[in-house]
Amino acid sequence: MTMLIGYARVSTSDQDLTLQTDALTAAGCDRICTDKISGAKTERPGLSEAMNLARNGDTLVIWKLDRLGRSMKGLVELAAELSARGVELRSLTDGIDTGTPTGRLLFHILASIAEMERELIRERTMAGLLAARGKGGRGKGRKSVLTPKKKATAAKLLAAGDRPQDVAEAIGVSVATFYRHFPASERSVVGE
Repeated sequence: MTMLIGYARVSTSDQDLTLQTDALTAAGCDRICTDKISGAKTERPGLSEAMNLARNGDTLVIWKLDRLGRSMKGLVELAAELSARGVELRSLTDGIDTGTPTGRLLFHILASIAEMERELIRERTMAGLLAARGKGGRGKGRKSVLTPKKKATAAKLLAAGDRPQDVAEAIGVSVATFYRHFPASERSVVGE
């Protein structure tokens, strides 16, 4: 008797698996294994469980191709392992079913596109960081949330004798942000 084995994954523990597990249940999966872990991680207990359950003639069902992994190499290796064991792969939203020649071709094409998209995002991010550094910025992280108005308020509170931690809380910034804008030499002048 063949089984449909579902696998669902989200990247962080605060994300919800319900959308994926509902779709896998509706697809008729006999068992559903889950992970709340990044796809970049090689150790995924839910995927290991699904792979251990899968036997010749079974089908591993996923909601979307990127739930299995983040690299073309990883996806192709996983598909090859499944194929060698006689296990098919079906992706519900991508319309991939490796039980058909067209499905196998589509799997390889979509995996290549997904990898290219990640590479393009990485290139754009690096270009943005380099451009920011070229303009004198640090090139990463958020801009300071300490506006000129908040800085003026902080200076008044410091002059009145308030502690730096209390001033940071009062103006709604972290203590680290406060200290970045009011180094020790500046705090002593203002009134610390």
